[in-house]
Amino acid sequence: MEHISETIQQFIVFKLDTQLFGIDIQNVQIIEKMKSIMRVPKVPACVKGVMNLRGEIIPVISLREQFELKHLDYTDKTRIVIVKLEDAMVGIIVDEVKEVIEIANDQIEAVQNIQGKMKTSHILGVGKVEENIVTLLNLSNIIDEAFENEELR
Repeated sequence: MEHISETIQQFIVFKLDTQLFGIDIQNVQIIEKMKSIMRVPKVPACVKGVMNLRGEIIPVISLREQFELKHLDYTDKTRIVIVKLEDAMVGIIVDEVKEVIEIANDQIEAVQNIQGKMKTSHILGVGKVEENIVTLLNLSNIIDEAFENEELR
């Protein structure tokens, strides 16, 4: 077997609106169907509340609202992706989970000047997979930002 020098990462790909996004599979704990979420007062609008996952209380954020996309009602394809960063678990609501993909590091391009409403701090890079472009998200920046302005809303 020959040695392959390029690193390949696995990403879970999900849809928000018409765009495909990816998050590193190493951060993903479990993917759940939409469940009841208990509202919590005085949190930013993108924080939908908390859910009980097997006895653990987990905050849940809506990526759709955080990225300033228009609200859509949840469907039977809506999922909560439970991710773990450092020691904290957080649920993120996405429109639909598509697949797990592998992307070699040389297929990931950095983004300096992305157009639109997304902040570059939210993006690790853009991966090209067949004919699709998958925006790879920087989860820790997204989650940190969701919770940093708690007193402002």
